[in-house]
Parts: sequence; structure tokens; C-alpha cells
Amino acid sequence: MNPALILCYHAVSPTWESDLSVAPDALERHIEYLLRRGWRATTFTEAIVGPRDRRAFAVTFDDAFATVRTYAAPVLRQFGVRGTLFVPTSFMEGDGILSWKGIKGWHETPQAGELQAMTWEQVGELAEYGWEIGSHTHTHPHLPQLSDDGVAQELSVSRDELIRRLGRPCESVAYPYGDVDDRVEEITRRIGYRTAAALPGSFRQLNLHRYARLGLYHNDGPVRFWLKVARGTRWLGLGSSTVL
Repeated sequence: MNPALILCYHAVSPTWESDLSVAPDALERHIEYLLRRGWRATTFTEAIVGPRDRRAFAVTFDDAFATVRTYAAPVLRQFGVRGTLFVPTSFMEGDGILSWKGIKGWHETPQAGELQAMTWEQVGELAEYGWEIGSHTHTHPHLPQLSDDGVAQELSVSRDELIRRLGRPCESVAYPYGDVDDRVEEITRRIGYRTAAALPGSFRQLNLHRYARLGLYHNDGPVRFWLKVARGTRWLGLGSSTVL
């Protein structure tokens, strides 16, 4: 399996000061920095299952914030980079407002609009651009807290909905909150996902169904970014503990 560098972002906004959000110009600097140093951009699944390449990296986005389509997609397109989007499918219907523990506090603030999710049409546009579209489960729960049947339902309903809506395979999933244990990992394999993304926490395994990514957050300036992506300091726990 490839020792690929997988970056994890959430929202991309020039005005939202949530820890979950990075500014578009920061995202642009991150990608430019890696490309200038000879890194090769690809999608999440291709990065970790493709031909061995120690300079492969992928740009992933959890939660399907509408700002990713508005601000991040143009940045990636100018560099010829295809991203990976992990979609919590239940929030793509109705008013499309993202709502779960950790972000509900923004609902009654002037920044509530930042919680708008993409529409299915917008997700489809990214798929047409060559983005990998994966699952972020159906309702964004802590999977280890659910029964076996509950985990299986979250993973299968979201996967089936993505396949139905986009008319293409759904090979990957990102665990909400980076929350995974051996039981959840085994169910993920059984459901048929080829790859699964997490965030480093109490584990350091790099396997296809528990692949650690580097979280990038609002307070990650240039120096912190450089330290995070450097091989010698990549897993030192730099940065925020926010995982949503």
C-alpha cells in the first residue's frame, strides 16, 4: 500500500473563522507548495491503491459544505487537481443545512449560512470534473456507538444513495469524527467499500480501511502546514483536535 499524503479539509471560506474552515488562499498555498516540490496529485482511493508513489497526495473534503464547491473547486481546477468529497447523504435533502454535534452551535449565529450543504446537482458536477465522491455515512453518527445493524445501515444506505444519484461506483468512505474501531472497520469491508479514511488518533495503522489523513484547520498557518506535511513530523499530533 502506498505511503501517500492525504490532506483532510472541511469547509473553505474567506470569512468563516470556525476551526473547520480554511481560507481559499490558504488552500491554494498548500497545493502550490506540494506541486512545486514534485508531489503528484490524485484522488484518495487512487493515491493509496495505485502504483507505489511516495510523492502521491490527495486533497479530501468531509461533509460536502457548499463552500467547497464555491471556493475550493476553482482552486483545485486551476492546478489540474481532482479532489475527493465525502458526502453525508441525509443532509442533501430538504433545506440542506448540516447539523450534528460540534456544528449545531453555529445555527443561531450570523454565520449559519456557512452550514449549507451542496445540492445533488453540485455533487454531480464535481464528479463530472473527475472528483472521487465517497460516503460520509448517511446521518453522520459516531459509528462505534451504534449496533452492528446500525453501522451497516449507515454505510449501506449512503453508498446505495450515492450510486443511485451519481450513476457511478462509490468505493470509499470517511468515518465521521474519525471515529472507528475494529468492529466498524470489519463491517465497512463487508459492505463492500474498497477504501476508508480516518484521522490519526489512538492508532497509527495505515491499511486500506483505516487510512489516516492529515487534518488542516483554520489556525494552520504556513509553518504549521509545512511541519504537518514533512515526513519526519507528520504524525506528531500538530494542530487542532477538531474532527467532524
